[in-house]
Amino acid sequence: MAAKIVPVIMAGGKGTRLWPLSRACAPKQFIQFIGDKTLFQSTLTRVSDPELYEAPIVLTNEEFRFLVAEQARELGLKLAAVLLEPVARNTAAAVAAAATLVTELFGKDATMHVLGSDYEIDANAIYYDCVRTARDTALEGKLVTFGIAPTEPATGYGYIESGKALSTGAHAVKRFVEKPALEKAEAMIASGGFYWNSGMFMFSAGQLLSEMHEYAPEVEKAASKAVSKATRDLDFTRLDTEAFVKSPDISIDYALMEKTANAAVVPSPFTWSDLGSWDSVWKVGKRDENGNVAAGDTTLVNTKNSLVMTHGVHLAVQGMEDVAVIASEDAVYVGHLKDSQEVGKLVKLLASQKMTAKLTETHPTSYRPWGGYTSVLNGERFQVKRIFVLPGKKLSLQKHHHRSEHWIVVKGTAEVTVGEHVQMLRENESIYIPLGEVHRLSNPGKILLELIEVQTGSYLGEDDIIRLVDEFGRS
Repeated sequence: MAAKIVPVIMAGGKGTRLWPLSRACAPKQFIQFIGDKTLFQSTLTRVSDPELYEAPIVLTNEEFRFLVAEQARELGLKLAAVLLEPVARNTAAAVAAAATLVTELFGKDATMHVLGSDYEIDANAIYYDCVRTARDTALEGKLVTFGIAPTEPATGYGYIESGKALSTGAHAVKRFVEKPALEKAEAMIASGGFYWNSGMFMFSAGQLLSEMHEYAPEVEKAASKAVSKATRDLDFTRLDTEAFVKSPDISIDYALMEKTANAAVVPSPFTWSDLGSWDSVWKVGKRDENGNVAAGDTTLVNTKNSLVMTHGVHLAVQGMEDVAVIASEDAVYVGHLKDSQEVGKLVKLLASQKMTAKLTETHPTSYRPWGGYTSVLNGERFQVKRIFVLPGKKLSLQKHHHRSEHWIVVKGTAEVTVGEHVQMLRENESIYIPLGEVHRLSNPGKILLELIEVQTGSYLGEDDIIRLVDEFGRS
């Protein structure tokens, strides 16, 4: 029986092409689009077979670390490690750092499966056949990529031309082709032997590092040093900043795959989409008899071939065709599906305006290691929030210079510290936190704690928090 594969999941991207659901601080891999899982959770599920895979290593950044931990916890899946990148340095440095850690945890001969966390895959029997073919090819010393069988002459993907067949069922890579013009894409598909570059890879950790040392030595050196000087923080591993920033900002395709003589491609006829636009979400979604894909509380009348999704208000759409109508808690996007590749330009415009910049950055609901909060109502000198605290979790011992707070418990039981006094609050009970008073909130119960917080004061920003004691290392 072959050794298990070590999954390495890349989850640090900050794309906003699926606005208004994806934001800079809440990118698409952590959003639930269609179905009951986020894209990141679907990726975790694909590598959860203990007979085929070891526990995964996840690469992300400081901002998303608790989202990663919480979404894995929701599935009950254990992570081997969560590597935190101090700065973005593209995929070459990230993969090299992961390979270095894999050699430490599993040995240099361990086979790595590098996956993005932000695409949709139909993980059927064909998919796992491709995974096993890639593993067998990697064991032969190859650096393997998965080539998706193209369904259209897409111009947004890079392509791989396959060469001679290998004994494992993979092919040698003849060449990589940059994102082509439409005419070139049509010609490549017509000629056969071309595949979309999926961004998924399989190779042994030692082979990857050896070839990195030859073709991208600055990347390999910076990544290796960043891991050797890494520090532990709760369940996270922080790569050393000083070492990691010295890596060139380059993709693994440019740094290595286009240079090595050992590149191989596994032709992969399973359904794959990078969900880079609302149009691509519509294409992979389950359509009704009128060609519509709908998610959330929606009502559609005389509407065809459209995507209608809501994460908040009820959406009623009438007399529309070939459109995307997407509602988050605080914004609505309406546009033709054929124009959905242009959403990025719209987001840049919103980000450039003071009144709308926040709509591109965060959602009304923000997640924290202890739970999170939703902004319900904002005024000039007041703010109303819904706060939710996970069982057994507690917020930091803190105080505020510019605001006082009223807490009303609506679900569960709260343990509240105000100054030297500690008391229990149950449903429909409330408490007042004076300005400047040291206080703490915790959930000692077995169910989710929910409360309504009313803040009043001259300044209500999240940075008006003086943390005195914090179990998550933020004080």
